[in-house]
Amino acid sequence: MVIRALTVALSTALLAACAVGPDYVRPTMATPEHFARSESTGEAATAPAPADATASEVAAPSPEADAEFWHSFNDPMLTRLVDEALAANHDLRIALASYDRANALLRGAKFDRFPTVTASATASDSRASADQLPGVDRDARDAESYGVQANLSWELDLFGRVRRGVESQRAEAWASAADLDALQVAIVGEVARSYVELRGLQERLRVAQENEKNQGETMRLVQARFDAGRGTEFDTSRANAQLETTRARVPALEAQVAVTMHRLAVLTGQTPDALIAELTPQNPLPALPARLDAGTPGDLLRRRPDVAAAEQRLHAATARIGVATADLFPRFTLGGLIGSQAIDSSALFERDSETRLVALGIDWSFLDVGRVRARIAAADASAEGELARYQQTVLLALEETENALVRYARARVEDRHLEQAAIDSARAAQLARVRYEAGAADLLEVLDAERNQLVAQEAFADGRTRSVTGAVALYKAMAGGWPTRVPVREEIARQ
Repeated sequence: MVIRALTVALSTALLAACAVGPDYVRPTMATPEHFARSESTGEAATAPAPADATASEVAAPSPEADAEFWHSFNDPMLTRLVDEALAANHDLRIALASYDRANALLRGAKFDRFPTVTASATASDSRASADQLPGVDRDARDAESYGVQANLSWELDLFGRVRRGVESQRAEAWASAADLDALQVAIVGEVARSYVELRGLQERLRVAQENEKNQGETMRLVQARFDAGRGTEFDTSRANAQLETTRARVPALEAQVAVTMHRLAVLTGQTPDALIAELTPQNPLPALPARLDAGTPGDLLRRRPDVAAAEQRLHAATARIGVATADLFPRFTLGGLIGSQAIDSSALFERDSETRLVALGIDWSFLDVGRVRARIAAADASAEGELARYQQTVLLALEETENALVRYARARVEDRHLEQAAIDSARAAQLARVRYEAGAADLLEVLDAERNQLVAQEAFADGRTRSVTGAVALYKAMAGGWPTRVPVREEIARQ
């Protein structure tokens, strides 16, 4: 009889293939066919892209996007710092723990599709009081009881409540995996940006120290002329004031250098002082990559992990509408019990000690339909909000990339002008000193040329730093060159 009831119930469940609530459909958004500016020349890009590309479509990434981008800078120290950050950054560990939690919840949700089987055993020895059983001998008031039983409970998922719950939790796990990818993008981008800024600050510090040395030579020349009676105290004061102003730049830059070193150490999971000795030697700024290819907006949306996370959360919210809608229908639960009970342990498992129970429960909150519909309306609103969040994420991704493209392209043009200005200002300062020593120019001309040299050289160092950080920002916006060091997707796909 038990087998017959189970067979009927299982057959009914298998025949009921429907799941209430809306099925998830990937959202589409009209996107531009190309970015407004190319990444290197500022010209209009020409490569076409699908007008309705979505984040979940599978596309082969371009070589530029697939490579680990920081290798293109040819800086071993940068490569090492990135590897250490991916291995030891504590924010990444937090994100990985969040993913592990989401994946564990997915495994737990999947168990709801199967029967829950429990086993229990009892043994009791009791004695009733004389008042409870008057006139009964003391020994007759003693009672023993033994029992062993297995219990089964199984919700027959006729209307897809359990299936929608699993679907929702699987989407949440995918979203958590995408969050982990997005944080890798953020951490590696922060490491690369901080490293480039460090080298840029060190270059500005070198420029300030070199100009301090040159202005010190000018000061000694002015002082010698004054001591020889061929100069004035006004000249020495002006020369000394400019020298002290340049010297004042040095400690401020040294502080910025130290702060950036501390930031890099913490990003790589170390104490702030851990990298001071290794990063103190001044190395040049990393070389710019030969070429950067942003691809098309469609490619971008397929690569960006934040877009993928937003889409998966929309999927999860859509599935939760089905979970709420299923409460409008009866919930069927199959229960079963088989066991043995006896007053003597030796009689357990004998034929006459057998106990069993098969029950089909129906739980239907049809009298509480107002609350159920309120929960459905809340789930609908949540899904609508997630759709808007997805659409906003897409727009922000496109905006970030467009901004990175134009900033990088304009920074490269600015670089060329600043480099020429730095070369010309250095030459002018050298000529001014020669003219001053020959008596063909006054001190004001020398001081003005030296001041312009410092400003131009520092501006060039700062501009070159912006160019390289612009390249990093562009890679970050493209979400290209970011390996998945934690193989989370394969784990979800296996479930």
